[in-house]
Amino acid sequence: MSRFRLEVTGLWSRAECDNPVLRFSPLLLLLSLCVFGRTVLGEDLNTLEQKALCDAVDRVAPSVVRIETIGGLERVNRVLFGTGPTTGLVVDSSGYIVSSAFNFVNKPASILVRLPDGTRKPAKLVARDHNCQFVLLKIEPDHPLPLPEVAPQSEMRVGQWCVAVGRTFEESRPNRTVGILSAVGRIWGKALQTDAPVSPNNYGGPLIDIRGRVMGLLVPLSPQSAEEIAGFEWYDSGIGFAVPLEAIQKVLPKLRKGEDLYSGVAGVFMQSKNLYTGDTVIASCRPNSPAAKAQFKAGDRIVEIGDRKVTRSAEVKQEISRRYAGDKVHFVILRGEKRIEADLELTSKLDAFQHGFLGILPLRNGDEAGITVRYVYPGSPAAEAKLEPGDRIVSAAGDAVVDPDELRSALSGLEPGMSLELEVRHKDQTRKVSLKMAELPTDLPPQTLPPARSKSEPGQGQKHKVGRIALTVPEFKNEAWAYVPESYDPAVPHGVVVWLHGSGAPDVAALLAQWKPLCDANSLVLVVPRSGLSNGWQADEANYIEKLLGQVKAAYTVDLTRVVVYGRDTGASLAMVSAFRNRELIRAAAVIDAGSMLPPPEIDPGHRLAIYFGTAKSSTQAQLVKITLDRLKAAKIPVTEKDLGKDARDLTPQELAELVRWIDMLDRI
Repeated sequence: MSRFRLEVTGLWSRAECDNPVLRFSPLLLLLSLCVFGRTVLGEDLNTLEQKALCDAVDRVAPSVVRIETIGGLERVNRVLFGTGPTTGLVVDSSGYIVSSAFNFVNKPASILVRLPDGTRKPAKLVARDHNCQFVLLKIEPDHPLPLPEVAPQSEMRVGQWCVAVGRTFEESRPNRTVGILSAVGRIWGKALQTDAPVSPNNYGGPLIDIRGRVMGLLVPLSPQSAEEIAGFEWYDSGIGFAVPLEAIQKVLPKLRKGEDLYSGVAGVFMQSKNLYTGDTVIASCRPNSPAAKAQFKAGDRIVEIGDRKVTRSAEVKQEISRRYAGDKVHFVILRGEKRIEADLELTSKLDAFQHGFLGILPLRNGDEAGITVRYVYPGSPAAEAKLEPGDRIVSAAGDAVVDPDELRSALSGLEPGMSLELEVRHKDQTRKVSLKMAELPTDLPPQTLPPARSKSEPGQGQKHKVGRIALTVPEFKNEAWAYVPESYDPAVPHGVVVWLHGSGAPDVAALLAQWKPLCDANSLVLVVPRSGLSNGWQADEANYIEKLLGQVKAAYTVDLTRVVVYGRDTGASLAMVSAFRNRELIRAAAVIDAGSMLPPPEIDPGHRLAIYFGTAKSSTQAQLVKITLDRLKAAKIPVTEKDLGKDARDLTPQELAELVRWIDMLDRI
């Protein structure tokens, strides 16, 4: 019924031009369709539909050009680039053409544009829009080029017909795919979405309406990544995106000047873990960011951005993400009952944030005010300030702290070199110490550490399932099991290790025998899922890992500072994907002989991330591992490297015990 109604809409737009009676009688047209079934004015509906779509493409065709690239890289981030033609759209009669940035990410040596009349012209790439992932080209035409008609965004309606147009298969006429406009304001407010098949065949071409007006420029986009190739994996899937042509026209003056455009960044991190349901309270601000310069603080609530009131984290992200670096945006925040207004100039990039390090491990008693020192790192700021095991930290920067989480929160915005004053109680004496934060260590831990708890009286609480237990996530077919120590006490937060197998099924008995004593001694829960496919893990199974961890967290007392995903081969790749995407839930990844082309996440001052990397010199993964390590270090993520020698292999029992000690130190402050 919805498609029938849309056909009527297309016909009605034509009737407005041709028949003054029908122009004022939409009801009459609908009744005629009902009475005569498949015919309207003597013509078959399918024929009319086909004619309307062909007419729409014919109207825009003079502005759709064929682009040929020569040379360039064969591969970009494991994506193999071909040498076939691509598509562009004329946006200025003097020879300016826009196309998808995806078509040029391989850095071609030369670019040729073939106009619809057969004329070929060399083109130069003038500028890139890195926010919406399109480029501006320039040719020198022999005569003014025809411009397309723009479809106003105000007239676009979800459900209306649209056509994705390209000029790749035949030089003489465009190729087309038909669908509907399935959503607006996607990719954080930057794009239209269509179910018409969209792929490299029409990237850079227009998405048009039934009247041949250009709604937007077809580009691959992703809500999770801002890379130029992000989203291409959805080609021809019914998930396609287009940047509204109205939005492109607004930034053309800057692009014509050769000015590259970048996404705007404010530097705020939201307190809520769920963007779509969470409120707009700020968890932290990046040092030296626009938000920090405006003196925004943790606990402030953003209530307005620009001329829009915001109530959810997703709205904050949308209002910032759709803007560009250099844009000045008016913010209104509430600090308690006080209303504060500020104009922030968004920036294109923030220096990678690096967490500061005090130099202690806290005891995990959890039932005493203050933080009791379990271990002091040699050479650390805490050691230089003469802190000792047993000392209790009772305040930081003048504010009382009652547990390790509060102390971490107080230190969350501090980078190495920044100063901090602590109040420390040693036996019966209290003193104030001033110190400068250091970098988080990456060394492997010592052979022995003091006990994590000063007492071991059992807690009183509900009985839980312990030993080996089965786990199921209803919406997934994957199998999983967990080992919970027989001594599990709900009063004691336990770390969690998600063990992801590589190729082949794991030996359950051997795995349990290996990990059981380590879990018992270190208050760890082991979770062992199986991949859904026999050939290994897929990236989208990161959602399954997240659901599985959520289930464990709901059933047991989990120490969120010690949640680790561990794996080798495809298991290691999924471990990194999971850790990069779910920083609120996963605080570390331990990977053996695997790399990742995913960009490392931007470090949030409120959520730490650490990586353990087992490397082998002659591994087939050695080059990718090196690229991954370089990226992680550039992002200032602490990486602990374990040299496995020449060939890749599993960890020995001694190395596995060392890894567990590394996990035991993840709650360092």
